[in-house]
Amino acid sequence: MSLEDLDIKMVSTIEHFEKELQTIRTSRANPSMLENIFVEAYGSKTPLNQLGNISSPDSSMLTIQVWDVSLIKNIENSIFDSNLGINPQVDGSLVRLPIPKLSEERRNELTKIASQYGENFKVSIRNIRRDFIELKKREKKESNLSEDELKKFLSEAQKYTDKYIAHIDKILEQKKSDIMKV
Repeated sequence: MSLEDLDIKMVSTIEHFEKELQTIRTSRANPSMLENIFVEAYGSKTPLNQLGNISSPDSSMLTIQVWDVSLIKNIENSIFDSNLGINPQVDGSLVRLPIPKLSEERRNELTKIASQYGENFKVSIRNIRRDFIELKKREKKESNLSEDELKKFLSEAQKYTDKYIAHIDKILEQKKSDIMKV
């Protein structure tokens, strides 16, 4: 594994972290809030976004233009079961999701969840570093690396780790700020 591979793996981890954070709701309506909702459709669990057009006409409303009206009841039930705290309102083939304002208590819960995601992804970054270091130490043992080269790799791996952990902290602070906005 090269330093470039290390960087690619860490960037991929950051991208996954950002995607996970999008599923945590803020005080604004965002279609990505519904990404983890799966609906019983056509004999299997299907992502909600594959059953209709999801849009956000304003900051406190999401709408789903359902393509197959026979699935509306299943969609409605999946949204209820998702623990998002949203009560769907059905109007023909259109499902309206009014996004209630978050209580102070709920905002605090969501920031704790976001912090937990942050910690988990920091651990992932450190695990990538650990695997890289173990690989380089093995290469040294097999006489494929000199002591100086090993030290250089260890130093560079730590720089990447510090850089991406700081990036996670920055993303996390922005998300917490978005959640806490009234």
